Amino acid sequence: MHIFYTPLANGAPRVLPPGESRHCVRVLRLVPGDDITLVDGRGGLYHCRVTRADPDACEVTCIEKIEQHGKRDFSIHLAIAPTKNNERLEWCLEKCTEIGIDEITPLLCEHSERKTVHRERLEKIIIAAMKQSCKAYLPTLHPLAAYRDFIRDTPPAPGYIAHCAPGDRRPLHRACTPATAVTLLVGPEGDFSPAEIRLAIDRGFLPVSLGDSRLRAETAGIVACHTVHLVNAIARPDTPSR
Repeated sequence: MHIFYTPLANGAPRVLPPGESRHCVRVLRLVPGDDITLVDGRGGLYHCRVTRADPDACEVTCIEKIEQHGKRDFSIHLAIAPTKNNERLEWCLEKCTEIGIDEITPLLCEHSERKTVHRERLEKIIIAAMKQSCKAYLPTLHPLAAYRDFIRDTPPAPGYIAHCAPGDRRPLHRACTPATAVTLLVGPEGDFSPAEIRLAIDRGFLPVSLGDSRLRAETAGIVACHTVHLVNAIARPDTPSR
């Protein structure tokens, strides 16, 4: 199944964007009569048929539209400090998008070794991961935010800060409430500073652990995202237990 991304304001798709048109016609060599799938990043999934194989503006006809494809009753906002190695953050956001995530905010923390992000490249990686995993919702990538500003402006409940410092921390799978909008804080390689941890807790974020192992920042982001999905899957009465 070939999946393409075409952001739509409204209505059914008629022409693929230039980049997707070139991929469809020049790379995949699709021709009129071939069926493809489009997603609009806003929950719309379209089963279409190629009608004119133009590499600059490939024309299609919509056969079926599915609204709110894959819509969940919970959401995840991952706020994570960029890793020193760009590729590790890219890998993290790729995998979190495949699992299912709604918002992403890169955080500038006290111990951050990287203070910039290549937002355009991250957007491309997220779009590719959305298509690869057949998701119809495109995660929102926010600009890099100073940690204190993010904590001040973000509603804390339910919010969780994953850190490795001594102190009481509940396992995320026990602290997480299903069917809610969740904010997850993941720090840099050097972890959050004590002051940052106190600030989040004072604001109402709950301190959590992600297991007994000390995880890399990018691994912690993926584990946290997957844990929230697992908690919600178990909470559904129609989910078979194993």
